[in-house]
Amino acid sequence: MSKLSIIIPVYCNEDTLMCCYQDVKERVLSKIEEYELILVDDGSVDHSWDIMSHIAEEDTKVKLIRLSRNFGSHAACLAGLSLAEGDCATIKAADLQEESELILEMYASWKRGNQVVLAVRSDREEGVFQKWFANMYYWLVRKLALKNMPPKGFDCYLIDRKVIEVLKLLDERNSAITLQILLAGFRTDFVYYVRKAREVGTSKWTLAKKVKLVVDSLVSFSFAPIRF
Repeated sequence: MSKLSIIIPVYCNEDTLMCCYQDVKERVLSKIEEYELILVDDGSVDHSWDIMSHIAEEDTKVKLIRLSRNFGSHAACLAGLSLAEGDCATIKAADLQEESELILEMYASWKRGNQVVLAVRSDREEGVFQKWFANMYYWLVRKLALKNMPPKGFDCYLIDRKVIEVLKLLDERNSAITLQILLAGFRTDFVYYVRKAREVGTSKWTLAKKVKLVVDSLVSFSFAPIRF
């Protein structure tokens, strides 16, 4: 029997975290026989840790990780993967902008033999600036770094145990885990969805963090900066 690890990075998500857990529990966990849920607190300064602790008290299959400060989603995901014991693992955002059923679609694809399954955005119900920045970022990645990046990008994914071990060996600090997955070169499949607009809370994905992602991505995966 295969085991699925579901990793949820958390950064100041007190307003959505409980709803996210209940949604995953109802729509995903109730349909999977063997699983674990790993919540990673990426240095939250609100009551996220208290909510996570309450969830762990109620559900014995929940594991908690608390980082000493905010290191970013890349580090939070790697921290979760380092503790994952499943035959495969998936990343689930806590902001409720992706349908939880995507996990089941990716899990089914993994069972068919795909080692990497990407949840690719077919469209996004967000503001003009968010769409423009995302499209610009993925265009730059495809043009200068990794041509196999889906045109509209991805944040959610499911990866096999072999891929997890490769990511742990790469040991990169300032990088993008999504690009590392593409670089690894394993058998890949895609599922498609529309990213919903955020209905609860405010995004912590600031302009400074977006710019850092662009720089880290191009410096880590492209010769263009040093040639320039």
